[in-house]
Amino acid sequence: MIQKYNLQKILKTALKNGGDFAELYADDTQSLQIISEGKKIEKVNPVIDRGIGLRVLWKDKTAYGFTNEISEKSLLELADSVSQSVSDKKFGFPISLKTIPPHIQMKILKSPFMLDLEQKRNFISRAEKEAWSLDPRIIQVKVLYAEILKKMFVANSLGELASEDRTYTLFFVQTVVQNGDRLQTGYTPVGGVVGLEMLEENPPETIAKKSVSQALMMLKARKAPAGRMPVILSSEAGGTMIHEAVGHGLEADLAVNGLSVYHKKIGQKIGGEKITVVDDATVANKRGSFIFDDEGTPSQRTLLIEKGILKNYMYDRRLARQDEAKSTGNGRRESYRFPPICRMTNTMILPGNDNPEEIIRSTEKGLFVKKMGGGQVNTVNGDFVFEVNDAYLIEKGKIGEPVRGAILMGNGPEVLMSIDKVGSDLGFSIGTCGKNNQGVPVSDAQPTIRIPELVVGGSTSHSNT
Repeated sequence: MIQKYNLQKILKTALKNGGDFAELYADDTQSLQIISEGKKIEKVNPVIDRGIGLRVLWKDKTAYGFTNEISEKSLLELADSVSQSVSDKKFGFPISLKTIPPHIQMKILKSPFMLDLEQKRNFISRAEKEAWSLDPRIIQVKVLYAEILKKMFVANSLGELASEDRTYTLFFVQTVVQNGDRLQTGYTPVGGVVGLEMLEENPPETIAKKSVSQALMMLKARKAPAGRMPVILSSEAGGTMIHEAVGHGLEADLAVNGLSVYHKKIGQKIGGEKITVVDDATVANKRGSFIFDDEGTPSQRTLLIEKGILKNYMYDRRLARQDEAKSTGNGRRESYRFPPICRMTNTMILPGNDNPEEIIRSTEKGLFVKKMGGGQVNTVNGDFVFEVNDAYLIEKGKIGEPVRGAILMGNGPEVLMSIDKVGSDLGFSIGTCGKNNQGVPVSDAQPTIRIPELVVGGSTSHSNT
């Protein structure tokens, strides 16, 4: 997009009044979103968006500007405008740009851009038809198909050039069922840095069946009991717990600046010996994966917690400079309109050695969580509250009847210390993580784990109302 321009001149203009670092970021995005609801297509939204952001760092400050008027003249004007924010030492060293070769590949076997609109609408029709056919208690079916092709390019005053084409595909089915005055919802998404081979491995009909099955199961469920009890989080639950209760607190903008319960705890024991946590953007085709982050730093696997010992935080360039550390490739942004900030990619608890089935058999009574819902965490003290979308009672070492309305309440560090079983399996969930008014695609993962005691909010009554 901008490689033909005199990038050295633009970067030097941005630094003409001083500064330590300048960066040009460009992205060219084509996207399509199709939404069906109420047995008809509600939205077909193709979007083309392209633009350039320019950032200057000096000391602990940041100046940032962006434009979607793409010409060398407009970029020089943007650079001049951003430079006005800086009054510091003069920038004196030369800039010699060199391309960073990709260290990994993300293979897209079947690009969504090879199919026409009607073929993509057919995916939705198949899921919708299947969902409505499954049960007369279904009152609403919503299906979404989305694709994004983002071409990203970064050039900076360190002389680094990096570029990457990213293909994201997302498909989900959400169903609502009703029995009398009771409503329940099922939601099943699939997606990643992947092409339409995703819908060959997970056909629309299968996604629809899973969504309906979840909703119907919760429709017949009684209210979850309340109190302290053992909780087993299935690998199918994905890594919502690790993302919210632990991951955000390990992002350097919070951890370094005293806004996290993990502040100044590198080298300290913060979890049980069975707990190892990584953030890994190199995992093939996961939703949080990439070759370069949005600052041009090569993606990597970052060891955050090893056998309960805190080893590292997740850094972008700015926070790495502040903390005299190295970027871990966690500088991410929604688009050229935003400066990069510390963000997770694919964050996971690594599998252990415990048999997942034996974890259940060895638990006399408790709650089995198959699918998590939304939640929130106070990163300063680690306290969290999570909704549960799909849960079952554990009775005499077996998964029993389904329950609804369960809420998990606890403290991240305390949970990490108390986990006594870590399964040999691993399951992923996907989402879009919001922070500082920016959303970026992420994945989370965990094995089956057991928390010996956790506060479960539900009902003190065991009635079926």
